[in-house]
This record gives sequence, structure tokens and C-alpha cells, in this order.
Amino acid sequence: MENQTQLPQQKPSFFQSNTAKMIMVGLLCLFLLIPLELVKGLISERSQRKKEMTQEVNTLWGSDIKFYGPVLSIPYYDYESYNVEDVNHNVTIQTKKVIKQAYFFPEILNNYSNIKKSKPLKRGLYENVVFTSIMDFDGNFEKPNFEKLDINPESVIWDKASIIVNTSNLKSIKSDLNIALNNQPFAFESKANNDSNFGTLESNLFDYKALQKEDKITFKFQMKFNGSNSVQFIPVGKTTNIKVDSDWNSPSLMGTFAANEENKKIDSTGFHAEWKILDINRSFSQQHTEKMPNLNEYLFGVKLLETVDQYQQNERASKYGFLVIGLTFLVFFLIQSISKINIHIFQYTMIGLALVMFYTLLISITEHSTFSIAYIIAAIGVIVMIVLYSISILKDKKFPLFIGISLTALYTFIFVIIQLEDYALLVGSIGLFAILGAVMYFSKKIDWNS
Repeated sequence: MENQTQLPQQKPSFFQSNTAKMIMVGLLCLFLLIPLELVKGLISERSQRKKEMTQEVNTLWGSDIKFYGPVLSIPYYDYESYNVEDVNHNVTIQTKKVIKQAYFFPEILNNYSNIKKSKPLKRGLYENVVFTSIMDFDGNFEKPNFEKLDINPESVIWDKASIIVNTSNLKSIKSDLNIALNNQPFAFESKANNDSNFGTLESNLFDYKALQKEDKITFKFQMKFNGSNSVQFIPVGKTTNIKVDSDWNSPSLMGTFAANEENKKIDSTGFHAEWKILDINRSFSQQHTEKMPNLNEYLFGVKLLETVDQYQQNERASKYGFLVIGLTFLVFFLIQSISKINIHIFQYTMIGLALVMFYTLLISITEHSTFSIAYIIAAIGVIVMIVLYSISILKDKKFPLFIGISLTALYTFIFVIIQLEDYALLVGSIGLFAILGAVMYFSKKIDWNS
């Protein structure tokens, strides 16, 4: 028998090893971050466009409602000193009589506001959620104490008193403006104001002494607004009671003062909130001279949130893009390594681009439908495309079926995370932990030395 010489087996080159293939797939994942970032930029651009259109519509309909008042304004005479210099440069001090204003905040201020969601205003592709608010005010002013302001009561011009109301949204007021003082009607008129945050309404002048009864003046008035985004108040009453009812089911109670927890109610039909604020809860007095103080830091109220909009959901979905691409490539790499089927880097690239296309489909369909419907359509389209492509690559129906099930589970998992808010981190962490365990289990069958 002739001796047969065994030829040594040729060792595969480095570029044919699993390590080299894994490096190339990893580099491709990093390369696909470029189109993924471009998609995120598109989502951001469309979101900014919506904000601009929303701002434009809100400007026409009515923006945030901020309310400050009512305030009792009573003028008084005062004397101002000034220097006069003659031709010989001798300086003498002279005085002149001027009229100044004293401002008094109410003793009791009650408000009940009913906020109703209006029919969304559509501008192009975008719908803007707006509301109407009916606000009822009542309360009383105590007899003004000029001594606290160091003003001589004899210099007070009692018959030139007026009521002032400041609000941020004059042009969106949709009701006749009248105030009842001790049951006598007075009309409001617009007045110039240097404060860019507020416009001013002032009642007709009246004689305070002739109107007052029992050292107080009661007031009552109603205002109807078109608005958007929020309704806020400044608690100028010595005791301020605010009640708000609305059919809006996603409010955010905001500002310096917290609502009373025992009276707060939020459910699917709307919300109810109440505030009671005393003068000892804030650091400004009930009377002022010269001009009313800037009290914007004491604003409080409710912000009427729009639930997570379509662009926020798209943005959250795109943040998981790298995870989807990486896990999909990992599934193909494990199949390739276990079955010894060769998958070219070009084929990986086509699969990666299909996964990126999911997000462009998602954003474009969402603008004409809901996010949930768009997500289902885009996911089905991408999964079917990748499964059919996998059949031609892997020449087998078993592995493409596994890929289809894996992608379906992955997209479902991400959709659930996007919908969750309080438990998103917990569910995401558990899901990733389970995925890592599955990868560790299947990767143990790979011969990393080949």
C-alpha cells in the first residue's frame, strides 16, 4: 500500500474570518448613522414648521391668557420740588402741584373659569388645539387706607376713581366689557400700557365716596376669551379664590402656587382645580403708588398640554434607530455564522437602508394619519421587504421566518416603549436585558476561531 501524504489544510485568510465580518458589519452600522441623522433632521424641521404654523394660528385666535386685577385706582395731589437756576447761577427750590395715582388691591377676589376645547383650527397639514374661556369675577374693595402710603386724605381726588384690569390677550376678548360696582354698571375702555406682557382696561371714572356702602365696594364682571396654551392669574386679592373647570384631560398645573390637593380632579373627561391664596403667601402689599408693580413672578394657573404630538413620537422612535439596525444586523450575522451562509456586505447595506426608510415612511404617513396607523403601515412594509429579500439571500424559508418574527417583536417592543411615559425606562431596560440574554445564548454556538 502506498503511503498517502496528507496535505496541510489551508488556514482561511483574516478577511474571511468571523472577526473580520463582524468588524465590517459594525463599521456599516456606524456609517448608517449618517442617513439616520438626516432623517432626525427632517423630523426636527417638520416639527419646527408645525410650531411656526401653530404660533401663527394662535396669534390670530388668541395666545396665553394672563390676568392681573381688578385694581382700584384713585388719583391724589402731590407736590414735587425742582431746582431753578437764574442768570446769575443762583439756584432756588420751587414746587409744583402734580396728580399721582394710588392703587389698591381687593380684599376678596373670587374667580370661576370654565375652559372648553374648541374645534381644532387647521392650517395646511397641521391642526392647532385652542379653547374658549368664560371667566367670572367677584369680590370687594375695603375703604382705601391712604395713611399707609403717607398721603394726606384731603389731597385725594375721590370723584376720579376707576377700576383697572390688566390682561395679556385684549384682542381675543369676545364679550362686552362691563363691571358692576355695588350693582351699578360701568364700561371698560382700553388704555395705553408700557408693560409688554399686559394690555390695560379701565372703567369709567366714578365718585368713590358716593358709591361706597359700609366702607366697601363690591364688584362683579365676566370676560370671555379665545385662547391657547395656558390660563394664568396673579393673586392680587388679600384672599384670592380661583376655581377652574375644563373638558381638557391633559392639564399641567403651573406657577408659584400649588392647587389644593383635596379638591383637584383629573380624569378622561376633564379636570377641576382650586387655589386659595392669602396675602401672607406672597410678598407684596395691598396698596401702591406711582405705578403698579411687576408681579409676573407670582403668575400661576394651568397649562393645557397637547398629548405627545406626532413629531415628538417620531423623534422618540428615531432615537431607537441605531438599536434596530444593530440588532437586525446581529440576527443576520448569527444566522450567517451558524449556517455558514455567506452574506455580502452590499446585502447588509441594502437591509440597513430599508431599516432607515422605515422612519421616512413613518413621518410622511403620520402627517396624513395618526402615529399608530403610520407605525403599523411602515413596520409591515419594511418587515415584508426584508423578509422577501432574506429569502433570496438565505435560500431557505426557515431563517427568513425567524427574521420576520424577530423584527415584528422588535418593532412592537419599541412601539410599546414610545407609548409609555412613567414606565418607559423600566420596560426598556427589561427588554434590552432579555435581548442580551438571547444573543448570549445563540452566540455560544459560533466558532470564533474560524
